[in-house]
Amino acid sequence: MIKPSVLLFALLISAPAWYRLLHDEVDLIQVLIRFLVAVPIAAVLLAGLRFILAGYRKADEEPPLPTVVPEPYESAPERKST
Repeated sequence: MIKPSVLLFALLISAPAWYRLLHDEVDLIQVLIRFLVAVPIAAVLLAGLRFILAGYRKADEEPPLPTVVPEPYESAPERKST
């Protein structure tokens, strides 16, 4: 299934063609072809972005290391000589 972000990005990539359609400079078929070409390109670009950002996400999910709280040192009790 295609993610909505891919379709939105493909729509953004093909926006100049949609604009030219409003001014009757291109046909609807050409605009749809450009949109269909933009969908796999947008999918590849967003997949690459997700791959790059996944490395940063894993660092945040690791549990923090336990902290060591310093405690005052108590010397051993003195022995009484008998």
